[in-house]
Amino acid sequence: MQGQTILIVDDEKPIRDMLRIALEMADYNCLEAENAQQAHGMIVDQKPSLILLDWMMPGTSGIELARRLKRDELTRAIPVIMLTAKGEEDHKIQGLDIGADDYISKPFSPRELVARLKAVLRRTYPDDDKQEITVAGLHLDASSQRVSINGQPADMGPTEYRLLAFFMSHQERAYSRGQLLDHVWGGNVYVEERTVDVHIRRLRKALSLDDHDRFIQTVRGTGYRFSVKMSAQV
Repeated sequence: MQGQTILIVDDEKPIRDMLRIALEMADYNCLEAENAQQAHGMIVDQKPSLILLDWMMPGTSGIELARRLKRDELTRAIPVIMLTAKGEEDHKIQGLDIGADDYISKPFSPRELVARLKAVLRRTYPDDDKQEITVAGLHLDASSQRVSINGQPADMGPTEYRLLAFFMSHQERAYSRGQLLDHVWGGNVYVEERTVDVHIRRLRKALSLDDHDRFIQTVRGTGYRFSVKMSAQV
């Protein structure tokens, strides 16, 4: 994951400096913007891997910029971590509802920030070193985020894609719904465990061509696993 470019958007230079130093020590490249207008130009031109975005800034606020980015097809896939002194739960939910991928309240340690940033990047760019995975005719291309079955495209939503990418990278192991939420949605996203079941059903439907949905197996009392082996626990 190291070597990716992070855009830091904050109107306070000391905070940008602190964030830049912490990220450069972790081998990330950094861009800096002091307001939303400057940030938007950098995002369009340079397409950073992730955006660290301060909630409160003069002029256009961070939350308004995040909302704009998530509505734009060209920028909606770029993950956003909101940085703010606001710690109330309703503010966290508001940030996540508009599409932010994580939320960190100030003050925070550089070590915590880097750990949370790495987690978001892992979820957004699963198995970046494994660009393509093929299992029994099921092919996942991480660079284009396309899935095919025996050469035929398999249409699925972004959450189902992330689920499949995680499963194909972690075959034969059973995961609980809580573990899948942590790995695929992230530990700070407010969703219930039954949400996993809904997306599992959608994923199975997307993989129904030539019975490839059989690879997504229910493990009674635990959760789900990806396996090409026949299972009695379905």
